[in-house]
Amino acid sequence: MGVEIRRVQDADFEAIAALTNYYILNTPIHFGSEPAKAEDLRAPWVKTRERYPFLVASVDGAFAGYAKAGVWRDRAAYSWTAEVGIYIERAMQGRGVGKALYGALLDGLRNQGFHSVIGGITLPNEASVRLHESLGFHKVSHVKHGGWKFGKWHDVGFWQIMLRDDEHGAGPIAPPA
Repeated sequence: MGVEIRRVQDADFEAIAALTNYYILNTPIHFGSEPAKAEDLRAPWVKTRERYPFLVASVDGAFAGYAKAGVWRDRAAYSWTAEVGIYIERAMQGRGVGKALYGALLDGLRNQGFHSVIGGITLPNEASVRLHESLGFHKVSHVKHGGWKFGKWHDVGFWQIMLRDDEHGAGPIAPPA
């Protein structure tokens, strides 16, 4: 299996929207309720792409999924923590694509000077928990009945990974972009 990982391009947003819409329409994993349009997903990326990477994976030339980083909280004090998400095509799950893709995203965030990363997971979701923990994330919170979808409540857990070992050091290594 040849996995290629690269930065997202404008042309990728049709495939990103199709994959996102599968999760919106068929699972509680994404709390959206209406299908997303490619442009609706592209617009926020355009505004933050210099600071927050989006990556896509392909396997033997076919789109396999994407991983993204974004703002965790708005205040300046939070600018060294990013929130991340990942969506993998069902046929590619369990084949190492997610681990390679998320690993590349984390490496990019680490190289940009981010201190920590937060990932939210609708529970239960054993595969996502396993992926996050295999990369070094640790569960830091559990929100009971955090979201309502498909006629029932869903819990949400948050996992965090520290990218830098400078908890008591001088602070961030570079100013936020």
